[in-house]
Amino acid sequence: MDHYYQPLFTLVGAGVKRVSDTRRSAQSVLPKAAKWLRDSAETINAKANVVTTKDGHVINYEYIVIAVGLKSDYNKIPGLTEALNDTSSGVSTIYAPEYCEKTWSDLQMFKGGEAIFTYPETLIKCPGAPQKIAYLAESYFTKTNVRSKSNITYNTCLPVIFGVKKYADALLKVVERKKINVNYKTVLKEVKPDRREAVFYNTDDKTKETTMQYNMLHVTPPMKTPDFLQRSSDIVDPNGYLTVNKYTLQHDKYPNVYGIGDCTNTPNSKTAAAIAKQCYVLEHNLLGTMQKDEPKLKYDGYGACPLLTAYGKCILAEFIYDGIPHETLPFDQARESALAYYMKKDLFPFLYWNLMLKGRYHGPEFVRKIINPLAK
Repeated sequence: MDHYYQPLFTLVGAGVKRVSDTRRSAQSVLPKAAKWLRDSAETINAKANVVTTKDGHVINYEYIVIAVGLKSDYNKIPGLTEALNDTSSGVSTIYAPEYCEKTWSDLQMFKGGEAIFTYPETLIKCPGAPQKIAYLAESYFTKTNVRSKSNITYNTCLPVIFGVKKYADALLKVVERKKINVNYKTVLKEVKPDRREAVFYNTDDKTKETTMQYNMLHVTPPMKTPDFLQRSSDIVDPNGYLTVNKYTLQHDKYPNVYGIGDCTNTPNSKTAAAIAKQCYVLEHNLLGTMQKDEPKLKYDGYGACPLLTAYGKCILAEFIYDGIPHETLPFDQARESALAYYMKKDLFPFLYWNLMLKGRYHGPEFVRKIINPLAK
């Protein structure tokens, strides 16, 4: 079983990295003192403090941290799985290790025509990635002299290009410069690989459908929490997300239950940077709970998204709850920079494997105080 640094999948899709660069064995990254039960959960009964597994194990706990992430729901879009598994379909996604190299193959095989990139009507991992790969594709098409024969479209369910206005304004300039068509409130409904057609609906009126021809289609699949968590109805919201206090990360009903990462209902961007900050808060609050204290530390919604806009260029978005920018570097991070690109490409993976997974990196607060002491 392998563990992946998923933020690099975008650069795999753009031909900069390989899947092997994103992968380590799960055994190698687990703490040595951890007991690895090679099984999968079936349900969590928080009232009884019990986890039941697929193989029939019944595990009692005093405290539990739920950190199970999101999974891609390919079957929600008819025709998508078939298209992804067909090497000649022109359909790909960077959201899985088995498919992200197909994105790179499709970019190389693209000789012009219609290239479409999508964003689904669900919460997703790394909300910036669907447009990052579109920008890198445009740069690659320019490099290979097929841009003049290409039409690039980005269809997103959202009413804006990005959820934080400062960076949205900068990205609109990128879109304009690259001449990428953006359709808001537009969601992929079906893929017809035999016809190379994609069917979309409008979020304001789902009966209003549009069929688009494609030569290349990059799909960000709908996502959901794992099935076992959705079955554990006592601890999740109607959409299957673990209900926790957005500041303390403690469950809103069971104080011995904590949650972290993409599977929770906290209204923050689902990114690795967010989890780094959440880890510190959860660690201290859980230890406090074990000592019968109230949780004291608060997660401020910090998240970061290195928005790759071209090979060698990146906008480093950092923000907290309510879309408030919260930057680390001593310059305007809404400006494209080479430094941010190489941080994304080289520094962040190093931090992840060597510090974050070992509990030694909890976000850039310490760095911010040193290099940008006036930052708020």
